[in-house]
Amino acid sequence: MLLMPRQCRRSNLYFQTNRWSDFSEGDIAIAIEPATTQDVAATVRFANWCGMPFLAVNGGHGTSSALKTIQHGVSISLKKLNNVQIADDGNSALIGGGVSTHDVLNTLAASGKVTATTNGGCTGHMGPAMGGGFGRYMGYFGLTLDNIIDMTVVLANGRVTHVSRTSNPDLYWGMRGAGQNFGIVTEANFKIYDFPKPLWFYAEFDFPDADTQLEPLFTAINNVTANGPQPKELGSLYVFANKNPAYSKTDPTMTLQLSYFGTTSEAQPYFDMFNNLHPAAVRKYESVPPTGIMPAASQDIDSGICEKGPNSWRLFPLGLKKYNVTANRQSYDLLKKVINEHPEFGGSILQFENYALEGMKVVDPASTAYPHRDDDILVSFAPIYPSSPASDALALDFASQARNIWHNGDLPGRKRTAYLNYANGDEGVEALYGYEPWRVEKLRGLKRKYDPGNGFRFFNPVI
Repeated sequence: MLLMPRQCRRSNLYFQTNRWSDFSEGDIAIAIEPATTQDVAATVRFANWCGMPFLAVNGGHGTSSALKTIQHGVSISLKKLNNVQIADDGNSALIGGGVSTHDVLNTLAASGKVTATTNGGCTGHMGPAMGGGFGRYMGYFGLTLDNIIDMTVVLANGRVTHVSRTSNPDLYWGMRGAGQNFGIVTEANFKIYDFPKPLWFYAEFDFPDADTQLEPLFTAINNVTANGPQPKELGSLYVFANKNPAYSKTDPTMTLQLSYFGTTSEAQPYFDMFNNLHPAAVRKYESVPPTGIMPAASQDIDSGICEKGPNSWRLFPLGLKKYNVTANRQSYDLLKKVINEHPEFGGSILQFENYALEGMKVVDPASTAYPHRDDDILVSFAPIYPSSPASDALALDFASQARNIWHNGDLPGRKRTAYLNYANGDEGVEALYGYEPWRVEKLRGLKRKYDPGNGFRFFNPVI
């Protein structure tokens, strides 16, 4: 191939790829693993010369329906761009575009440092940062994107550019919240911090009796924020509902994962709050070092959630201010109906995500393209099933019902919002990028300037 002599010796070429979700797999003709920024740029120029669309891949966990639209494309895997280099002053780290969340956290932790990341160890660090980056450290450090100092970006024409507050500041704004529309980040400097505390406390509660436990559970979570924001130490309260045959073959079980940044005694009031709801089991009750919190929550690189294929994973998110307990009951009943009437959807999940938000809320909403700092809760319906045209249509129908239930139960007058990194792509541009007219206008102006041919259009595009 003409491309290969221009690649350094550590680059790889493949003709077959494997994604986390079958649903989001487009038609990829060639998969390339560049080893340097210049390799990425050469690959983009090659794809343009051949008239082939291209798609950068980090962890490979995107579920946007737009991913399916790439035809005879070039997949650019960033996995070889895996450096994490801490600056001499200890206040920042240069992180490669292909580094996983697991490697970011573990490499920094070896030097007593941390930064804001997502919760999944197998996801890439850079991809989620472009659309937000929710995780346990939000209360301290904000979204992952709030910690980006500068970036090296390959544009759609193959040109390499530096992006920061002072270099291409308009693109710096757009990359932080809509970055998948504008370029491939091959490396970026992130703010890093000393660990605020040495230990996480983690506990997991099973609530299989929804008839008596659903309303008390979500009422208790609402009570956590009744008199103010969720404490920054209470990194996350994550509830998922799915079929657990150990308890029932027909009724989904609700599981609460509690992550508290502190000692067991400091976390005890929150543990007691949920333990007093009489869970069927408390499956974990432990203090772990920062590198142990993802394994404890079964969210690290060797967990089942990270397995690739063969089923379709899809995500349909909605942002909320507060739980409407009646709406949560209705969404649970919908999931129960789905998994019992359609066994092929038996692995499907409802997700209810509460994070400490203090670090995110202090950031000026106008300072980045991320538009949803007013949202306090993230809920999503995740259908999991063997993909087929008929099943894909059913999944969209079920998800639409769930989102309608949650939205109708939200505060009156709130418009629908959807977290970009989870979004399916049917939500509408404003739901993804903001309802203030200036936001979408500014993003589309950036597209005209930096990507007039709309080369970056395969992940919830703004155009």
